[in-house]
Amino acid sequence: MEPVPTSRRIPGTAFRPGRTLALVLVVLQDSVLAEAVCAALWCGPYLVRRATDILESGTLLGECQPDLVVLDVDYGDGQAVDRLWRQRTPLARIPVIALTRRFDLQTRLNAFQTGVDDILAVPFSPKELAARTLAVMRRTYLDSLVFAPAVRLDGLEIDMRDRDVRVGGEDLRLTELERSLLYLLAASAGRPVSREQILDCLWGADYVSQSNVVDRHVCNLRMKLGRLCGRPPVIVTVPGRGYRLVDAPVRWQA
Repeated sequence: MEPVPTSRRIPGTAFRPGRTLALVLVVLQDSVLAEAVCAALWCGPYLVRRATDILESGTLLGECQPDLVVLDVDYGDGQAVDRLWRQRTPLARIPVIALTRRFDLQTRLNAFQTGVDDILAVPFSPKELAARTLAVMRRTYLDSLVFAPAVRLDGLEIDMRDRDVRVGGEDLRLTELERSLLYLLAASAGRPVSREQILDCLWGADYVSQSNVVDRHVCNLRMKLGRLCGRPPVIVTVPGRGYRLVDAPVRWQA
């Protein structure tokens, strides 16, 4: 059995040159809080990478150049933002949303003085975090961000907010990983997605696999889709390029 993915990455719109996926770096030591943040970001068009400390975040800042950072401002001695700024100095402007358990006025003022774009109290409403994230991204990248919690393609509908997948109006039971894979393919409908891109998006760039893990998950997804839809196959193999979700009309069974 392959490891459970440690990062959840959801396709979005291009922000940095050559990028077709918006990437959020989550810098949180608390694994429970990190999972809550990742789950909240699921309803937006984001990829998510997680760092457990400032040192690791510096490495990821250089490697993936995220479009947004979500940071625990209470981390360590409270100087997390200053340390992050030193880590990101060589990079282009990256917006930051700070999370804090101390939501007093002075904490908020200090955060804004250090350069964060927004601050949110912990515990937080997932919907509020998603809304604030979207607002910060729109302010930074103007109108390039499209909020897409659901993808609809012919008779196929994937709603990442409600965790629903419907084919021809019928509910389709999928695992979390299968749902993310289908969303990834649907968001790129008409264009092939390579195995490397799928691995990077669903398992993280540092995941190493010698197996046919992607092919097996695609096969399982095809089987489940095949029970509800007719020809042509919904997911087609593009030799040498990966997989593509057909954007031509699909005949759904009555």
